[in-house]
Amino acid sequence: MTFPKLNTMRLQLVEITKKHTENYYAILSMDEVTKYYGMDPLKNKSDALGMIRSFHQNYESNRGIRWGIIISDTQEFAGTVGLNNLSLWSKKAEIGYELHPNHWNQGYITEAVEGVLNYAFDELQLFRMGAVTYPQNTASITVLEKLGFQKEGLLRGYLYQNDQSYDANIFSLLKNEWKENLAEKTIESH
Repeated sequence: MTFPKLNTMRLQLVEITKKHTENYYAILSMDEVTKYYGMDPLKNKSDALGMIRSFHQNYESNRGIRWGIIISDTQEFAGTVGLNNLSLWSKKAEIGYELHPNHWNQGYITEAVEGVLNYAFDELQLFRMGAVTYPQNTASITVLEKLGFQKEGLLRGYLYQNDQSYDANIFSLLKNEWKENLAEKTIESH
């Protein structure tokens, strides 16, 4: 089973391997990155390596796909994007992502998520994409809404981080909505 490498205008989405451990740890050990991540910051590189191994296991068992985000111009590892809770049988998954703060507000996450959505809806033939966010994570909510996700509701006490439970917003995007959004963008650009 060959890992699907995806390319967007400015990014390469690649398999995360042991060689990315240092960069992945650097990102997920930052409080500002994990503030709304649903887990505490990583404490050491062996935790990062364990997560990379779990990405591989999830891919091998068809439960998830996690790509490393590489900036094409510099070949810098900037973050990750992926499909969590993947169910090919029921045609659904949840999108997740994080990015090094040096690359915030440059459109990289929107671009990476677009690439993954195209792959998920076209290649994997998924029908539903979900997303779970902290209500306070306005940057992530802005990305989701820009891509056409709709807020479905509030999941009370859904996320556990820093020894306490937090509410979360649940968003979704259906394949037909994604295709309609793409068609509208194509018409607008002509």
